[in-house]
Amino acid sequence: MLDTHCRKYIQPMIKTGANVAMKMGLSANNVTVLAMILGVVSGVLTYFGMGVAGIALLWFSGYLDAVDGTIARETKSSSPFGTVMDITFDRIVEGAIIIGVAHKFPQFSFQSLLLAVSIIISMTIFLTTGPLAENKGEKSFHYQAGLAERSEGFIMLSLMILLGDKAGIVINIFTAIVLFTAYQRFLEARRILR
Repeated sequence: MLDTHCRKYIQPMIKTGANVAMKMGLSANNVTVLAMILGVVSGVLTYFGMGVAGIALLWFSGYLDAVDGTIARETKSSSPFGTVMDITFDRIVEGAIIIGVAHKFPQFSFQSLLLAVSIIISMTIFLTTGPLAENKGEKSFHYQAGLAERSEGFIMLSLMILLGDKAGIVINIFTAIVLFTAYQRFLEARRILR
């Protein structure tokens, strides 16, 4: 929801990052890989109890995840494989944080598993609908907006890290939000693919 409605306000900051990266000679795919590595390190820091550093790295990873798409559009280098990398690496980052929280706080292992399954369900609908629907946006595939987009996910992942041994309620709320988003996407898919 935030990504869909607020992107226009932060796009100038993303464009600045894209310009810096391009001046450094980084391609969109280079930035995608860097964002994934930083996101995985964030999960490792979470596991070792360095939550504030983990959150900072997570958000910088997310910023770079927006920068890579801007670079691809600016340089007209968008590619199907770049899209696959971007979507796959986003899930790797989310998985790294969920695993970091589940290992650091084993009492939330089952709840973390339910969250991971809910993300799989929502992304299955998203990824199945994308190639079947007509693309009318600036992304390289049909983008299904919903209650839980990347920014909401980062807010919830950050709260999971920040609250530590009290994160169970956040994990449950995040799971409910992701499942509601899956429901939204399923209804949209039914409507546009009929």
